[in-house]
Amino acid sequence: MTAKLSRLWTNYLARSDFLAVGIPSAAQTFLMSKPIQLKTVTLLVENLISSKLSLAAAGRRFILVLTALVWFAHSPSTRAVSPAPDGGYSNHNTAEGDDALFSLTTGNDNAAVGFQALYNNTDGRGNTANGSAALFSNTYGAGNTAIGVQALYHNTTGSLNTAIGDSAFYSNQDGEQNTAVGAYALFNGGANANTAVGGGALYYATGYDNIGLGNYAGYNLTTGSSNIDIGNQGVAGESNTIRIGTAGTQTNAFMAGIFEVVVTKSQPVYVDIKGHLGTKPSSERFKTDIKPMDKASEAILALKPITFRYKKELDPDAVPQFGLVAEDVAKVDPSLVLRDGDGKTFSVRYEAVNAMLLNEFLKEHRKVEELKKDFQATIARQQKQIQSLAASLKKQAAQIQKVGARVEANAPAPQMAVNNQ
Repeated sequence: MTAKLSRLWTNYLARSDFLAVGIPSAAQTFLMSKPIQLKTVTLLVENLISSKLSLAAAGRRFILVLTALVWFAHSPSTRAVSPAPDGGYSNHNTAEGDDALFSLTTGNDNAAVGFQALYNNTDGRGNTANGSAALFSNTYGAGNTAIGVQALYHNTTGSLNTAIGDSAFYSNQDGEQNTAVGAYALFNGGANANTAVGGGALYYATGYDNIGLGNYAGYNLTTGSSNIDIGNQGVAGESNTIRIGTAGTQTNAFMAGIFEVVVTKSQPVYVDIKGHLGTKPSSERFKTDIKPMDKASEAILALKPITFRYKKELDPDAVPQFGLVAEDVAKVDPSLVLRDGDGKTFSVRYEAVNAMLLNEFLKEHRKVEELKKDFQATIARQQKQIQSLAASLKKQAAQIQKVGARVEANAPAPQMAVNNQ
């Protein structure tokens, strides 16, 4: 009908007697360039052209038709998208797709796009489901966002969850405040406050407050909670653990904000062959088989301290170092060395060497103290002996003086010889 009408208009406008009516050429141009889709206008135009009315009457009618055409051309309906949105849903709900929001009753502000999206939702509000069967089982969970095929598929009453990706957070029923980004992220999850970013991240996690960042990060976690797995698949059942990177994959680690930072209340941090970080406590409550070191520390007396520099590929600056050679230490006491994953000697347990040095120092200190005591005792004895000897000498001197006095008293008087010659 539109094509026929256009041809009629073209023929009519081309007639020379039409111009005599006084229709502006601009109107001609408009009418010839606009497709006409309204049945009522089509009938008017056909009657106008086919009638035997006078040219003046035809002109007057044509002006009326032209006015109608201009109004229709600029009416809001002609500017809307085609086909027009479905609309008409109560409580600010939007649904597009077969059986989307199929079971809706009182829920409000929901948006469902895709086959059976939010299919079972009845009272839930503020949910967004974009994808086939997204939020399929939701009944009255609120504030959920599911983007992807079967994302949040089994969610029924859980709220404030975000799942983006194919089957993301698929099995959750009533967990809340979870975020799953990536295909199959948190697939079997169902607790609260978990964050999984990456394909298959936190796949089996059913605990709470877990964070998995990376492809299959935290994949092995099950019932554990409060874990952080970054680029690591985690361990089943563990809780309160941080794992960053994978042994054998990441072979170097750098962390800013540590070097040159002063920490006054601190202690050394150690790492084992599995990359496990921690400290060594000294409290008695952590220890068994406590006994004096005694002669066990004497092994360090056979150690050979050295100076050295690390190889250029390890230390381009060739800074002078002081220490021991692990292979030499192992010959003296194998318990004083650490070994790598291949069982080769790798490092010296310097903290143990320090403790042994302390024991040897204390042993020598005790010997010095004993010698000091012996020396002091000897000095005391000698002083007593000297005092005793002095007293004896004094006594002897007194006796000698007495004897001398007696001798002098008993001596005959001196006689004077007279020479009468």
